[in-house]
Amino acid sequence: MNAPDPAARADQATAGTARRRGAARSQGSPEQRRAELLDRLCALFLEEGFARFTLDDLAARLHCSKSTLYTLAGSKEQLAVRVVGQFFKNATAGIERSVAEVTDARAQMRAYLDAAAEQLRPASRRFIADMAANPATSATYQANARAAAEHMRRYIRDGVREGVFREVHAAFVAEMVSGTIGAIQRGEIAERTGLSDAEAFAELSQFLLGGLFEPAVGDSRITPLVAEHTGPRHPTGRR
Repeated sequence: MNAPDPAARADQATAGTARRRGAARSQGSPEQRRAELLDRLCALFLEEGFARFTLDDLAARLHCSKSTLYTLAGSKEQLAVRVVGQFFKNATAGIERSVAEVTDARAQMRAYLDAAAEQLRPASRRFIADMAANPATSATYQANARAAAEHMRRYIRDGVREGVFREVHAAFVAEMVSGTIGAIQRGEIAERTGLSDAEAFAELSQFLLGGLFEPAVGDSRITPLVAEHTGPRHPTGRR
């Protein structure tokens, strides 16, 4: 057999190098591959929760090695914390984009509730339950709930200042809204009322905005059901 021509060997080597470089480019950088793996892990956790999975289970479901998972976090619990953090980071960004498109306080509150319903929709009941039951991920969950309540307080204060909302205790209303959103996420509202999550968010929005709305002078279409309490009453009924 004749020895391969040196030029042919060089051409083959160049072609092999190009193929390897092309394959490397198609796989992306290590950061891109980790981001893609994190997205897949988020999708899995959102759909099925995370408490029942072992690292071996996750490696099998994601078709990767455990060492690859360790590039994201050092343990399964840390993986869950990272996924929950990523979920709320993405949800917050989506909500903020929606709210940024409007300026009126009433429209902002409606946009916030509509966007929250949309961003929270991918989270299954199992994911919410696992997140609330795990002390490490529950901290992130509670921090997000506090942030949501603070947004509500700001929208209410702005609406009162602009004259589109009547005077209410902003912190109380915000906590009520935050608690209702949590009950919707946990499936409690669906169980008790038969409403879907989307329907529950729509009812919350309608109830909240209707209750806060400050009608114009002479407009009797919306009136408070109970007069606003402005001070302690005397036992005889006098103030």
